Amino acid sequence: MRKKSKKWLLWSSIILIVAVAVAAWAMSNGQDEEQNGRATVKVEKKNIVEKALAVGSIEPVNEIDVKSKVSGVVGKLYADVGDFVKAGDPLVEVKPDPTPLELAQAKRDVEMAKIELETLDKEIDRDKKLKEQGFLSDQEFEVLKRQHEEAKLREQMAIERLELIEKGKVTIANTNIETVVKSPITGFILEKNVNLGDPVVPLTSYQPGTAIMRMADMTDLIFKGTVDEIDVGKINEGLGCELQVGAIPGEPILGKVTLISLKAKKEDNTTVFPIEIKISETNDATLRAGYSANANIIIARRDSVLAIPERVVTFRNDSAFVRIPKGEQGSEEKFIKTGLSDAILIEIIEGLKEGDEVLEKEVKEIT
Repeated sequence: MRKKSKKWLLWSSIILIVAVAVAAWAMSNGQDEEQNGRATVKVEKKNIVEKALAVGSIEPVNEIDVKSKVSGVVGKLYADVGDFVKAGDPLVEVKPDPTPLELAQAKRDVEMAKIELETLDKEIDRDKKLKEQGFLSDQEFEVLKRQHEEAKLREQMAIERLELIEKGKVTIANTNIETVVKSPITGFILEKNVNLGDPVVPLTSYQPGTAIMRMADMTDLIFKGTVDEIDVGKINEGLGCELQVGAIPGEPILGKVTLISLKAKKEDNTTVFPIEIKISETNDATLRAGYSANANIIIARRDSVLAIPERVVTFRNDSAFVRIPKGEQGSEEKFIKTGLSDAILIEIIEGLKEGDEVLEKEVKEIT
């Protein structure tokens, strides 16, 4: 038993020594590789695109409020939110809702106009006889005739006003005037601001009136947003754009810059400039008014050019340098001429060729 115990102890000791030796060798080897191995990047051909970022939303070019020219209450709704309507289609019927005083006043106006006209009719008949007898001049008779014609017009206006108040429609000079509000454009209804029975204030020269509905032509859309003052000097009207809509991931929308504001504004203590982008290609994506979006405005593009990560380049006194490996541990600084940058990759014009290796910058430990 003692011999077996001694044997087991001997073998255990040998295994432990071997394990310690292997671990020590692995640690030593790892330290050597960490000390001797140096991270590098290769000069390769890449596509570089310099972009300016704009943040905003999708909006219709023309978005209008539909209003009534007569007062009353909503009697009937012919369309609802999301409906597509053509110009001239009925939207809302505004039912006249006069107060008792307004209705009484309209009826009395008709009666007064009739009395005035009847009085002038009698006066015309009497003055005709006086004119034939030579007791009334032509001028005086012409004045009376004008007053008679004006009285007829006032009576007709009073009758038409009463008819409009009572029935909600009337025909004036072969023109049908009714209280049905029709669509002014062809497009979609974005908002409905009234329900059945709601009062409607008319649009006049002195008041804006009730906005019954809000409409827009959704085939004509633009991006409205802002761009940082750092980038605004690099962009100009006509530049191509790629829009990323948050609600439609993976569907690039194309457009062109159509407007760059001349006046800046402040947003969260940042100076930005409003811009507009005309959307030209939706790739069959369904866009909705108010979608938030980002626009990448393409300032410049270089395809298949020599490039390296900008992080390995050192800029000093308007010049650019990189460090290239020399021997096993050595390195040397090399001047290069750079071109376009997208803040990640930078174009190499002179100083390096395809396949060359450039050392990564050393990471300094924070102490």
